[in-house]
Amino acid sequence: MSVEGYKKTYVTVNMDVDEEGNVCPRFIRLKNGCIFGIDRLKYKCRASSARVGGGGIRYTIEINGRDTFLFHEGDKWFVEEKRMGHPKG
Repeated sequence: MSVEGYKKTYVTVNMDVDEEGNVCPRFIRLKNGCIFGIDRLKYKCRASSARVGGGGIRYTIEINGRDTFLFHEGDKWFVEEKRMGHPKG
């Protein structure tokens, strides 16, 4: 399942884990080496991605003043990446 204009992109995540095991993502790194700092964790819940399929724990995060989703699916992390050349959808 995939909505046109988006693709499932697995990412590397740097995170903090507290003494109770709570996870707080801090940075996302794409395969091309780009690193994005997470300004704020807004919300965390179990959910699926309507745009690219898959799911698990969905983190609503803020990066550079914009909200986006980061998914923790099993042992992997992914984002809903906009495909280049597609209009905003």
